[in-house]
Amino acid sequence: MMSAFIGRVVAFCSRHAWFVILFYIVLAITSSWVAYQNLEITTDTSKMFSSSMDWKKRSDQMSKDFPQREYLLVALFESKIPEEGELSAQALVNKLKNDKKHFYFVESLQNDPFLVRNGLLFLPTHLLDTTLNNIIQAQPFLSSLSADPSARGLFDTLGMVTLGVKEKQIDLTKFNDALNGFANILTQNAEGKIQPFSWEKSLSGDLSDLGGKYQLVVAKPKMDLNSIRPSGVPSDLLRNTMNNLPYVKSGAVKVYLTGDAQINDEEFSTVLHGMIVGLFVSFVLVAGWLFMAVRTWRLILPILLLLFIGLVLTTGFASITVGMLNLISISFAILFVSIAVDFGIQFCVRFRGQDLISTKKKEDLLYALSHTGYEAGHQIFTAAVAAAAGFLAFTPTNFIGVKQLGLIAGGGMIIAFICTVTFLPALLVIFRPNIVQKEAGFPWLKSIDKKMRQHRYIIISLYGVLGAIGIFLLADQKVVFDADPFHTKDPHSEGMMALKKMMGDPNTSPYTADIIVNTPQQAEELADKLKKLPAVKSVVWLNSFIPEKQQEKLLMLDDAASILLPTLSLQHPKDKPTAQELRQSVVKMVQGLDSIKNLVPADSPLRRMQVALQKIEKMPDDQLVAINDNLVKFLPYQLERLKTILSPTVTTTQDIPAELAEQYRTKDERLRVEVYPKGVDLTTDQIIDFVKQVRTVAPEAAGTVVDIVESANTVVHSFIVAAIMAIVVLAIILFIALRRVLDMILVMIPLILSALMAIIVIVVIGQSLNFANIITLPLFLGVGVSFNIYFVMNWREGLKNPLSSPTARAVLFSALTTGTAFGALAASAHPGTASMGVLLLISLGCTLVVTLGLVPALLPKRDIDER
Repeated sequence: MMSAFIGRVVAFCSRHAWFVILFYIVLAITSSWVAYQNLEITTDTSKMFSSSMDWKKRSDQMSKDFPQREYLLVALFESKIPEEGELSAQALVNKLKNDKKHFYFVESLQNDPFLVRNGLLFLPTHLLDTTLNNIIQAQPFLSSLSADPSARGLFDTLGMVTLGVKEKQIDLTKFNDALNGFANILTQNAEGKIQPFSWEKSLSGDLSDLGGKYQLVVAKPKMDLNSIRPSGVPSDLLRNTMNNLPYVKSGAVKVYLTGDAQINDEEFSTVLHGMIVGLFVSFVLVAGWLFMAVRTWRLILPILLLLFIGLVLTTGFASITVGMLNLISISFAILFVSIAVDFGIQFCVRFRGQDLISTKKKEDLLYALSHTGYEAGHQIFTAAVAAAAGFLAFTPTNFIGVKQLGLIAGGGMIIAFICTVTFLPALLVIFRPNIVQKEAGFPWLKSIDKKMRQHRYIIISLYGVLGAIGIFLLADQKVVFDADPFHTKDPHSEGMMALKKMMGDPNTSPYTADIIVNTPQQAEELADKLKKLPAVKSVVWLNSFIPEKQQEKLLMLDDAASILLPTLSLQHPKDKPTAQELRQSVVKMVQGLDSIKNLVPADSPLRRMQVALQKIEKMPDDQLVAINDNLVKFLPYQLERLKTILSPTVTTTQDIPAELAEQYRTKDERLRVEVYPKGVDLTTDQIIDFVKQVRTVAPEAAGTVVDIVESANTVVHSFIVAAIMAIVVLAIILFIALRRVLDMILVMIPLILSALMAIIVIVVIGQSLNFANIITLPLFLGVGVSFNIYFVMNWREGLKNPLSSPTARAVLFSALTTGTAFGALAASAHPGTASMGVLLLISLGCTLVVTLGLVPALLPKRDIDER
């Protein structure tokens, strides 16, 4: 009944070809207009999962409570000399902090006056004591430099060191780091490499690293969510401003732009580019394979037009049913082309196999098309319904990205079938392909068909062993799911390169957990428990910015300040020295070092200073002046900062700056506790272990690491449920369509074996599953079931030699077109896209091997005439 109905539909469309084509043109124009008006694309990855899940509710609530932490741009400054990075970050903030047209805020908490002023109070008491003692010991040097902030003052100060060595009143080991710093910079200057000297490293030593390796400026952009680059305008403004900063322009400071807003923009642009390129490559390569499959442009062009019209209609369908595409559902286009081309190839190959001498006579052409519809239409319909069911099985899941993809692709399969039996016959009437052949398959494979029947039990046994191995690997959990979404992104993009640097610094790790509590007492108790966990490095909450043991530490600082501040606050420092005065200071310094050369070890930095200064003494005046300027360039800045950090005040919660407090306190006075893990650039196992440990103390934890773990669990669970549903639904549909349990089994067994073989290949090559490539599962089901249906249904109708039949030809070239298109994705620089292409090639390869290698042996022998 279905065959007859489809045959009549094909006959009707063939007789009214121009009307059908015009109808589809109007429908395509309407669909394009609807899509243009309604279809949107979002880069918001938070919308990839259902908001009904508990972990997603907590994550969404965290975003509502702290919107200032969402969709940020982060400018990362990297410099060998800390002062250059600090001053660049401060300059960027000063230039953009009042730009409320493009940003909600632009700030650098590292340079916040509150944190700078109270920085020493956050040190443990013993470390503060050591630090202050070192500064006090340097008081004579600081006093001299404050009075004369020049190279002359520096050399006079170092002259005090030589005097101390002579009189054996100084322990050089206490100043070894600072002296090595001076020796290094003087050696570079002597070699003509004149560059600024970092007084921060000299004065602070290892303390300068406590604030992190990089300077960060955080900006919250005002985004245009209707753009493919929602933060494009603010990020361009931020980038241009950064690039025009003096130290950046000179190359002394490197800058990178990262943050979730930047990474999302890059990710979407990369994925969209990959999909567009993949789609274009699909059409180009499909045309090439079609030529080999059908041998005439009069069939190739109609199939390509079929794909184009079907894709346009499916896009319109997506705009009505979904309305907004995401980073996963946008791949429906390639899925559609990959499977819809199979329908077109099946129809055209079967059409070429009709018993006709010529298609020049319209009556003969109409008969051939009608008979093709009658003969192949119900097979294509069954394959389309089965593929649609496989896709639609993903719609009940909580993984919104694949849920949308399943809905669009499922509807697309029905659209592809309708276009195949209506639009394609009309096109064939217009194009009138004039190459018709009775033997449209692979006649030379008849001998292989016979051998496969003769050795069918051996072949079935071999595939059975492979299936058993696949089951073992699956049960043993050898297939790895990489839960970290950062691993699917392009590591060479600017945003990810900067994020990788931040991951290497424990102070800026993105892997954090967050817990909301109601009172400071709860926060303190929770923090104490969390700090005891083996996987936890540190815990930060609002009161973390109130230093412990303030009174004791303030007394220590007051004592140090009473000694140091008078010598740092001179109102009238000496004027800048002339070149002649500098040369005199150098000569004096060389003489002083020469007088103690036998009193210091051979590897002493003082000896290296002497060698360098002897060369500097002979340099021209302009180079001496340049050396002076660079040596003391940042000295006044650091002396002022030293005065600031020696003058802290008692801190209470009210003293914490509002922009800092808002990071850890909600508007209704609840508190956020932030937990940092040990280690950098964590593996998936480390992330899972960290979350497990945190949840033993705080089951309601949220944050980046929780989202990573829970989203992975959601994806895996969704695909397990969807796969089971798809197999059950496919079995039901196949039973209804084929009406025999045996026929249903003959379709399902190769499909399942293909999946098990794919598992073997994945494990052997070490390919992990991730958020990007896991969408190959619905494609695998759609393609695999289609191939098997064609063989089984043709076998039912009397097909005796499957490999030499037109069906085998159609299946082979359908697989080649699909595989080649996705092979282009495998070559992508984007890891997620590339892994998708690799997994698709694996899946298609295994499907083809099973369909052509097992199905002919699996089909029972038939004692009927060969068709």
